[in-house]
Amino acid sequence: MNYFVRKLGFYAVALWAALTINFLIPRLLPGNPVDILLAKLQQRGGIVTPDTRKAYELLLGGDSSDPLPVQYWNYLINIFRGDLGISVGYFPTPVTEVIGSSLPWTIVLVGLATVIGAALGVLLGAFVGWKPGTWLDSLVPATTLLAAVPYFWLALILVYVLATSLRLFPSQGGYDVVLDPGLNWQFISSAVEYGFLPALTIVIASIGGWLLGMRNMMVSTLSEDYVLTAQAKGLSQGRILRGYAARNAVLPSVAGFAISLGFVVSGSIVTEQVFSYPGIGGKLLSAVTNNDYALMQGIFLFITLAVLGANLVVDLFYGIIDPRTRARS
Repeated sequence: MNYFVRKLGFYAVALWAALTINFLIPRLLPGNPVDILLAKLQQRGGIVTPDTRKAYELLLGGDSSDPLPVQYWNYLINIFRGDLGISVGYFPTPVTEVIGSSLPWTIVLVGLATVIGAALGVLLGAFVGWKPGTWLDSLVPATTLLAAVPYFWLALILVYVLATSLRLFPSQGGYDVVLDPGLNWQFISSAVEYGFLPALTIVIASIGGWLLGMRNMMVSTLSEDYVLTAQAKGLSQGRILRGYAARNAVLPSVAGFAISLGFVVSGSIVTEQVFSYPGIGGKLLSAVTNNDYALMQGIFLFITLAVLGANLVVDLFYGIIDPRTRARS
């Protein structure tokens, strides 16, 4: 019980630190979102007055002339109310709506691709590591080479081969624009078709790392005493592989999977840009380009919560599947 209490306390402190850093970073950057909006208003022929500036400051989440502790307190209150402010780049749309419109696309695409890549990599790594030195082991360098290839380069190759040359899949977009988004088979099948190439890019680029990590852990685990004891007892090779070798070798991959799953929210920015996919990556790039501090702050908050939440769940789960962790804590 003390193990779980300590973990919850640690992540509570980490969450507070992340919220504080998320509050400070945009205020240390050059520029002011209010000035950007006022400049756009002047370009359209609007008249800027002190009252206009005051109204825009309140609209974007507070008065910048307030002392920093007051701004920080208002920021925390707004966070727990679910108010992340107004986006400058998508003015006057609230940040929560901007993120809410793109986050499901990234979670489905990058989430499924991450799970598939990790599952395939771990399974292949277990079989390759179970019999090191075979012809399967010689294929490992090819998969690690793919992991070293930049996302955008691999994405462009897949677009050229599968979309432009063979015309098997669409090259850009998230779905057929003539369709109305909804939970119907026509729209879902269109989204799957448009999302296949981005997902394939992520799977191909990530599977090598999972495979190599699991393969190395399997080779190391095979020399452990409990594996040798299981072999001496005459247990079947399949039972030793599943119940002794792979079960212990997969533990580091579980921790790595938590980090990867947490970063699903941030998406794969480069891949989404190459395919013009309507995910959170495009919104983050737009926020940086337009100095949209409120949107950047909101996206960073969601990324932070996802990473901390995923790591907390896996840490608690890790303590259940590996009692040695609780004993050392």
